[in-house]
Amino acid sequence: MEKEKEEHHIYSHNHSNSTSNIKLAFFLNLFFTIVEVIGGFLTNSIAILADALHDFGDSLSLGISWRLDKYSKKKRTPRFSYGYKRFSLLAALINSIVLIVGSIFILSKVIPRLISPEPSNATGMIFLAILGIIINGIAVLKLKRGSSLNERVVSWHLLEDVLGWIAVLIVGTVNIFVSVPILDPLLAIIFTLMILYNILKNLKQISIIFLQGIPHGLNITDVQDKIKSVKGVVSVHDTHIWSIDGEHNILTTHVVVDKNLSLSKFSSLKKQIKKISKSFNIAHDTIEFETKGESCYLSEC
Repeated sequence: MEKEKEEHHIYSHNHSNSTSNIKLAFFLNLFFTIVEVIGGFLTNSIAILADALHDFGDSLSLGISWRLDKYSKKKRTPRFSYGYKRFSLLAALINSIVLIVGSIFILSKVIPRLISPEPSNATGMIFLAILGIIINGIAVLKLKRGSSLNERVVSWHLLEDVLGWIAVLIVGTVNIFVSVPILDPLLAIIFTLMILYNILKNLKQISIIFLQGIPHGLNITDVQDKIKSVKGVVSVHDTHIWSIDGEHNILTTHVVVDKNLSLSKFSSLKKQIKKISKSFNIAHDTIEFETKGESCYLSEC
């Protein structure tokens, strides 16, 4: 009992840290997005305005992640029998669409500037770049200490921002000594295309999950072969694997056993199959047992 209480305390503590870390990253990012928008106009830097869009997307993602962190932990209800985990996936879809529209808008403004570049305030760019490296760097360090998958993913996203601001710092420094106005819109296009590439890549994964495709890294044949290797299993069919939110995978399958298998061995058989499910990172499984020669009620069987 004491061990269970201790494990629950550790889980609660980690969950609390996860929420507070994302909350801190959200406010830091939102503050700096506002600074970027103002600074982008004052320095006449389209690259900074493009990165402001990126940071706005980060703020949106962090804000929704923070708000949904507790909401997605709600227990299942008669209306949502699998719980609320998929709401975080819905948030990711909304964020992706917002960023795609914003990226296209930025490109429409940047391309004319590439053809007719305008000078930007190099000193202002350097100041904002240093501020960006510090603020995003603090958020990255805070999230890197976290143990949750959500924290790790967000930290890599913010690390990308740090690298982007290092690039802005380099461009600003170059422009102090040599005026190369085309570097600013060129950097903006690189930022925007990089963002679009990652968004579209994520959107593909989100779509597969929504359409109940096989989760990345899993193969139905491999799972069935592993189950068939269990002593007492004759065959496996009608296997389905999908994911609720990209992390919590679900399995349903029909397992055919020998008709002479004793009832006492079913419990042991089920435990072995569930152990296999766990090894494939499957959080929830439903197993239907059939005896050899029994007619399956599903036509696709």
